[in-house]
Amino acid sequence: MSKDVQKLVGHNARRLRIAAGLSQAEVAIKMGVDRAYVSGLELGQRNATIVSLWHFSQALGIKVGDLFEEEKKHKTAR
Repeated sequence: MSKDVQKLVGHNARRLRIAAGLSQAEVAIKMGVDRAYVSGLELGQRNATIVSLWHFSQALGIKVGDLFEEEKKHKTAR
């Protein structure tokens, strides 16, 4: 279960970072961490603390909760 959450957060972190037009290096600088930390977070390899997730969300200008949102599947009309 925890790995699923890490993957979900990582997927959203990458998607939201790209949507914000920021590189991993730029986010890392804003967070005060190494770029490799941001990479590990996005790959779901980091068990990030709430403080790290808060710093990430602040760097992107999003809500922490956005990192936990499951993507909505769109149904196509026939």
